[in-house]
Amino acid sequence: MLAMTYRGPYKIRVEEKDRPKIEHPGDAIVRVTLAAICGSDLHLYHGMMPDTRIGHTFGHEFIGVVDEVGPDVQNLKVGDRVMVPFNIFCGSCYFCVRGLYSNCHNVNPNATAVGGIYGYSHTTGGYDGGQAEYVRVPLADVGPTIIPDWMSDEDAVLLTDALPTGYFGAQLGEIAEGDTVVVFGAGPIGLYAAKSSWLMGAGRVIVIDHLDYRLEKARQFAQAETYNFVEVGDVVRTLKYATDGLGADVVIDAVGAEADGSALQHITASKLKLQGGSPVALNWAIDSVRKGGTISVMGAYGPLFSAVKFGDAMNKGLRINTNQCPVKRQWPRLFEHVRNGYLKPSEIVTHRIPLEHIQDGYHLFSTKLDGIIKPLVVPSAA
Repeated sequence: MLAMTYRGPYKIRVEEKDRPKIEHPGDAIVRVTLAAICGSDLHLYHGMMPDTRIGHTFGHEFIGVVDEVGPDVQNLKVGDRVMVPFNIFCGSCYFCVRGLYSNCHNVNPNATAVGGIYGYSHTTGGYDGGQAEYVRVPLADVGPTIIPDWMSDEDAVLLTDALPTGYFGAQLGEIAEGDTVVVFGAGPIGLYAAKSSWLMGAGRVIVIDHLDYRLEKARQFAQAETYNFVEVGDVVRTLKYATDGLGADVVIDAVGAEADGSALQHITASKLKLQGGSPVALNWAIDSVRKGGTISVMGAYGPLFSAVKFGDAMNKGLRINTNQCPVKRQWPRLFEHVRNGYLKPSEIVTHRIPLEHIQDGYHLFSTKLDGIIKPLVVPSAA
């Protein structure tokens, strides 16, 4: 089969790999019909995440058709059209029974922190991802769900991570009715977080980014106020001025490890790898939220230290909520929002790229060329 493979920072190829096989009785093999490139895939592509091994196939956002099932699989059959959450989880451990599917204790040797994730380095279990023609889906009775007949493929693939994560980011903000919410980052997760904030009662939503085309999308898709942090100079002062000197009630960090805004922090994190990520967005969040406010962190960071203003967070009495999104827990409510027309995930899709040309997709997404916001990947077999 054809699959994207990692060859080192900024180097990927499309190669022939062995078609995955049933390894355990609960496995399924899914023929991928649609995948996506996520902003967190770029952290792998740029060499930001440890233990990303040569030959690994990325891709934690994908849907497909069941091609083969193991003897213990009861809930799926060959030919079913399924969506697969990016979390790999057992459904029965201490964390899973509490709905913390992203923290499953049984699917990742490094599970002192995160559980299993498709295509996201060996720090999350080393599972190959869905930027390929076929993918092995462990614990197939637990994770995948049959796609409803009324749901389009492009909406379904964005429900495997991007939309649930953005929605979860707004949930972690504990938004109260009338709150002012600031979202750092106008990529897919930030756009969905901003849109979801309205559904949770926000009275005002502000999005911060440095790319004008993404800020225009935030205004159009999420009906948000926007600021370009390059143009305003001191973004914290600007946000304080815009909120009567108090700061926002809730701030959502949807940027993570490669935040721009400070040359020193960006170089020590993104170039020299001396930190687990540039803390610029997180520090801006700490400075621009009001005392007693809430910060939601959805941006991905590496395990090394980052120079975060934790003393300021403590002195301001902030709540900092964060986790990888437990996708399947979000699906019942999100399915209803999509079916009722409150959310249309595919509205942010800008590019559809054949798997054979996925290198072009990564290059466009990494360099933010051609107005790219969310690229989908289409295997030729689809």
